[in-house]
Amino acid sequence: MKDTHWIIGPGAIGRLLAHSLSPLTAMTLIGRRALPEQQAVTTPEGEQRLQRLKFCTLEQIAPKAHNLPCYLHITTKAMAAEAALASLADLMPATTPLVLWQNGFLAQPRITQAWPGPVLCATTTEGAYLTGDDSVVHAGHGHTFIGDLHNQHGGLAQTLAHTLNQAGLAATAADDIRSRLWQKLAVNAAINPLVALNGVRNGELRGAAYSGHVVAVVSEVAAIMAAEGVQPPNGATDKNAWLSMVWQVVKNTANNKASMLQDVEAKRPTEREAILGPLIESAQYHGLEFGVLKALDAEIAVLEATFRP
Repeated sequence: MKDTHWIIGPGAIGRLLAHSLSPLTAMTLIGRRALPEQQAVTTPEGEQRLQRLKFCTLEQIAPKAHNLPCYLHITTKAMAAEAALASLADLMPATTPLVLWQNGFLAQPRITQAWPGPVLCATTTEGAYLTGDDSVVHAGHGHTFIGDLHNQHGGLAQTLAHTLNQAGLAATAADDIRSRLWQKLAVNAAINPLVALNGVRNGELRGAAYSGHVVAVVSEVAAIMAAEGVQPPNGATDKNAWLSMVWQVVKNTANNKASMLQDVEAKRPTEREAILGPLIESAQYHGLEFGVLKALDAEIAVLEATFRP
């Protein structure tokens, strides 16, 4: 019998996850409005595949609550994660494992503290963006790490990682997910605000017009990571390892339209609070410089203010 996976949040990562899991699991994608069941995914190699995905709105899922999920994946934006969980919490046992796919480090500690059951956190470098109500582009292969903040559910993380690998998404269970979430935060802070403000794809950050800005962001972020006790990636000790990691992600996702850029183009609120907020708060706490991060946050806030009717 197939495991049952519910995915709430039919954005880019939610739909990529649905496409990947659908052949292996009993998968239901849940959103606030109906979407076409016939969906397309374009692979990083340029191949387009069509697949029927099972969609339900929040209103439709209630009568089917007897098909309880083995996992509830929350793939909404960080600021919507708690509300998304609240909309389904009464339909599931409190022991249901959650999987949080949010950027930043805002929703994860809050939901971990509030939910009685296991809460896994996933941090991924898979690149994906939507091109319509019926299509998603898998813009670049990445890797997903899965674990929980208190390192109490290693077996569950290994089981889910195995499923994701079978589904074609490279994944590893991690006992240091907090550090990896901070590492992803560093990448997001260096990439998302700059591409969102300038309307460019990730790969363009390597050009002369933007590379200096990336270096300036990473310089502040590296100092914050050191103060938080987060080691540089890949076992390195040199702070330049942070910059190397960012450039590697930029290369791997060169054609990707980052989530914050997608939000800006759609004129909806971005995840700046979840991405830049924890870094700025940490810098203030440790007495570190954060002028570059603060300026980016202010610029995006001004841009978001123009979206309001």
